[in-house]
Amino acid sequence: MLFSEVKQDCTFFRGNIPCKPNKTDGSVCPTCTQYTPISKRILIIKLGALGDVIRTTPLIVKYRELYPNCHITWLTQSPDVLPSRDIDVILKPEAFSLFLIENSRFDIAINLDKELEACLLLTKTDAAEKYGYAFDKGEIVPATPAAEHKIMTGFFDELSQKNTKSYLEEIFEICHQSFRMEPYLIRKNKELTAKWSETITDLAQGKQVIGLNTGCGPRWNTRLWPMDYWERLADQLRELGFFPVFLGGSLEHDKNTLMAQKTKVYYPGHFSLEEFIALTDSCKIIVTQVSMMMHIATALQKELILMNNIFNRHEFELYGRGEIVEPSKGCVCYYGNTCVKGESCMHDLLPEQLVEVISKRYL
Repeated sequence: MLFSEVKQDCTFFRGNIPCKPNKTDGSVCPTCTQYTPISKRILIIKLGALGDVIRTTPLIVKYRELYPNCHITWLTQSPDVLPSRDIDVILKPEAFSLFLIENSRFDIAINLDKELEACLLLTKTDAAEKYGYAFDKGEIVPATPAAEHKIMTGFFDELSQKNTKSYLEEIFEICHQSFRMEPYLIRKNKELTAKWSETITDLAQGKQVIGLNTGCGPRWNTRLWPMDYWERLADQLRELGFFPVFLGGSLEHDKNTLMAQKTKVYYPGHFSLEEFIALTDSCKIIVTQVSMMMHIATALQKELILMNNIFNRHEFELYGRGEIVEPSKGCVCYYGNTCVKGESCMHDLLPEQLVEVISKRYL
């Protein structure tokens, strides 16, 4: 077999190692019956926060539907949440990865981050079609007019507040596509998922399991719900026959430990992201403030009770699996990390409001 006969455009081709057909039955390119040419080479640049990476994954579903044999490369700072079975190459923004991208050719390149370095990378990428945010003479510019709306809502609060499109509708429009409820994707560890499913099922004894995610990270402190509210909610849910579970990361560990001691509600501890996803999957319902958890829960197709105050509620897509609950008096601190009134309006969102919503939906 000659080098010129190697079909490097095949979806099975792995470059420096034998492909799957060659390993399984000794197939070689000139006579291989499984040759499947790549339909499109697609690059997605989505570095950003972990939750933003998760909620961009519906684009994978869309492009796999449009181009079943496409090859997808994703550049991200959060590779651990991306399902490797659905993405051909997952890269971190390191020197070699950037060098590789700049010296590759793509049919479609998408950048959904407004950081200047991400915009510059899209501009320098060799691609027939480019979508999202690009770079020109030191400024962020839309790669096509479809990205102008999202850029402008990021520049000005008054435009962002008037927006009635979800994040998914916006990014699909940026890519010249229409959102059709394509689902989130996420990486799951089967063994850990099975372990936590068995553990929680044994503890719940037939009761509906409701995870109470008590943290939301330090960036937007105005989202935090008071500790005593979480305790009241947990007590009332248990009285109604639910099996509540406190959830959180290392930042919430001390708080969750103390609340578990006071309420006698189960708190399993904090774990790696991989195990946290598996633990979340053992719950039927998740209650959370706007946080990374809402994206994990959405990807796992859980019922979601989402507490929101400082963000535009139209941004969130729950896929019909839950409700958004907001303070009764409204919020004036749009995207604010401190409250102009001194005390966050999350104090106006009482546990009894959530209990009423949960009771109507799940009892």
